Amino acid sequence: MTHSPRTRRVVLVAGACTAVAALLGTAAAAQATTSAPLAAPDIPIAGVKGHLDKLQSIADANGGNRAHGRPGYKASIDYVKGKLDDAGFTTKVQEFNYGGRKGYNLIADWPGGKEDQTVMAGAHLDSVGRGPGINDNGSGSAGVLEVALAVSREGLKPTKHLRFGWWGAEEYGLVGSRHYVNNLGGDRSKIDSYLNFDMIGSPNPGYFVYDDDARLEKVFKDWYAAKNIVTEIETEGDGRSDHASFKDAGIPVGGLFTGAGYIKSQEQAKNWGGEAGRPFDPCYHQSCDSTKNIDDKALDNNSDAIAHALWELTS
Repeated sequence: MTHSPRTRRVVLVAGACTAVAALLGTAAAAQATTSAPLAAPDIPIAGVKGHLDKLQSIADANGGNRAHGRPGYKASIDYVKGKLDDAGFTTKVQEFNYGGRKGYNLIADWPGGKEDQTVMAGAHLDSVGRGPGINDNGSGSAGVLEVALAVSREGLKPTKHLRFGWWGAEEYGLVGSRHYVNNLGGDRSKIDSYLNFDMIGSPNPGYFVYDDDARLEKVFKDWYAAKNIVTEIETEGDGRSDHASFKDAGIPVGGLFTGAGYIKSQEQAKNWGGEAGRPFDPCYHQSCDSTKNIDDKALDNNSDAIAHALWELTS
């Protein structure tokens, strides 16, 4: 069929509009794809457990513990630092003194990102003197370490700067993390948020989320909800772990916890499995807090949740 000149002009205009609309739609789709946070990788549970095995062997070789001021703690710092150095992080060991003994924090920075918008994740690396401290807090330390190594493997290019910390002398009253925060000076305002992970593999686990900051709480709760995992607000350990050092300085904090020495209720056992009427961690602060004192599923879920939060918050 042929068209009159007027009809042809109408057709051409209509065609041009359709083409422009298509281009705009494609651009909008591309923009939406670009602005969406990258999905975090699955964190291999074998890697996390490998770190726990190493921390156990360090304790076994150093009097059965990795406590502040003892050889096992310094060996733990050296192990984590070596892994991060090999992965391309810039690491710094920060020294402090407490109780007449030298203590250490380990700070690891991933290159890139806006340093005035730094997202931190951390865990205390020391144990009590009575045991190897594999759940408390080898679990958080190992989970954070394996996520940091995943950042390197993936070649993550975050928009916000990404920093990790492993704290000393937490068991003596958050000594290491308070030392770090107190010495930030003007850099304190550059920390966008701090996420804390203390005991993430309890053998009779719960899924507790810190509620100190609504934005950070939502990141974790949405992730668990998508996996049909019920969460509760963390209250038993509130103020008793290193996030308190940051919170007291006005820094937004979040984090995860699987329970310590208090008792799991019937409702909690219904939601999470495990045994009601028993502690979340019957080996809390005891010599039996070994590699046998870990729930693999909780450790795996929480390690993946750490990665998700960091990928989302630094995008």
